[in-house]
Amino acid sequence: MAHYSEALDGVFTALADPTRREVVRRLGRGPMSVGDLARGFPMTLPSFMKHVRTLEANGLIRTAKAGRVRTCALRRERLALVDDWLAEQRRVWEARTDRLEQFVTDPEEQQ
Repeated sequence: MAHYSEALDGVFTALADPTRREVVRRLGRGPMSVGDLARGFPMTLPSFMKHVRTLEANGLIRTAKAGRVRTCALRRERLALVDDWLAEQRRVWEARTDRLEQFVTDPEEQQ
């Protein structure tokens, strides 16, 4: 697990903010311009760009500029880090609950 800890920490840090989670959710539907993404958020465009830069720095989105328009796209593969980590945690906890269930239901374990 330590081999991807720094990258995973960055992803969780980026997703810790509700504005950034909403940006990721919106980009899940497809690429959007920064201007379109910023609509609906109660903040200035420079403040919104800080969120975009955080998401980009942690590998969750990529941006490309064409003329005056900057477009953002979700990097779905980066979310696989979270999925892998959650799957690992799920396996650990399922094994623990299986052992607990065995202890509770097996009369020989209780002696």
